[in-house]
Amino acid sequence: MIVLLERKIMKLVNKDDSVLRQPTSKFDFSNPPFDPIEFSYQLVKTMIDSGGIGLAANQIGVPYSIFTVFSQPQNIVLFNPRIVDISTELVELEEGCLTYPGLFVPIKRPRHVRVRYQQPNGETVTEKYTGMTARVILHELDHLNGETFYNKANRYHREKALRKWRRTL
Repeated sequence: MIVLLERKIMKLVNKDDSVLRQPTSKFDFSNPPFDPIEFSYQLVKTMIDSGGIGLAANQIGVPYSIFTVFSQPQNIVLFNPRIVDISTELVELEEGCLTYPGLFVPIKRPRHVRVRYQQPNGETVTEKYTGMTARVILHELDHLNGETFYNKANRYHREKALRKWRRTL
């Protein structure tokens, strides 16, 4: 059981941590390993304090299918998310990641996504998101599936970005 203490910023794991390369486990609301509402506050706080617009639980070493997305007027925390519909229209934008600071890669992602998930109170909802919110959701879902965002880029852009990034390390 993971015990959460006060509402504090949690530490991001190292980019080489194996938790980032393994698919996460479903969060069990009937037998929760920790308080989902308290964890949601900590996840959002960590995202904001780290300067991100999204953060997956496994990025802080918690192996459950949970992530948060910056949104106005209120941040979104998604437990056990799954895509139920996705647009065929793609948009290419440069993406970065808190786990790989300074690495930016142009990636094509769908403009719209419809996702079913549980809220921190366990209630299941289905919502459609567009634009940057849809992009961040798909990026964070990659984390939950143990995938690295830059592998979504075409080979040329990925290799170019990785070469530039490695020179800054």
